[in-house]
Amino acid sequence: MLEIRNAKPEDLERIAQVEAASFPAEEAADKKTLEGRLNVYPNHFWLLERDGKLVSMVDGLVNNSEELLDSFYADPSLHDEDGKWQMLFGVETVPEFRKRGYASILMKEVIKDCVNDSRKGIILNCKEEYVPFYERLGFKKTGDAKSEHGGKHWYRMVMDLENRE
Repeated sequence: MLEIRNAKPEDLERIAQVEAASFPAEEAADKKTLEGRLNVYPNHFWLLERDGKLVSMVDGLVNNSEELLDSFYADPSLHDEDGKWQMLFGVETVPEFRKRGYASILMKEVIKDCVNDSRKGIILNCKEEYVPFYERLGFKKTGDAKSEHGGKHWYRMVMDLENRE
């Protein structure tokens, strides 16, 4: 059985495990960073559980910036619940559960929640190989991201929720 819900403080250990399994060490948030985020904006952690096991997760803060800045990753105080843009830090699925549609299911829930919260849109940065996945969900690649996160090259992806086709 699948369940989608927002995170609670007691989910920290499992969230940290999914983060570590989903990203290279130089890109993954450490447990302390995740705890800081979870304490400030748990309602911006979307968790997908299958039979009680956390298999996929999306998280990020809300802000009025139109760029996902590297400073957002480390500083949860930059979250503004009344902000216009939902920033996404990670769309993660535990490796043994990938290629089953869980990330797409979860992202559709994130999009729905952002529409319900009257957000202007959603912004994320991704690597080249993930651009097609986000485009299928309705994101547009707008160029290079202003990010040096993890020493990688990132593309800025935007979903305009006010002018969706």
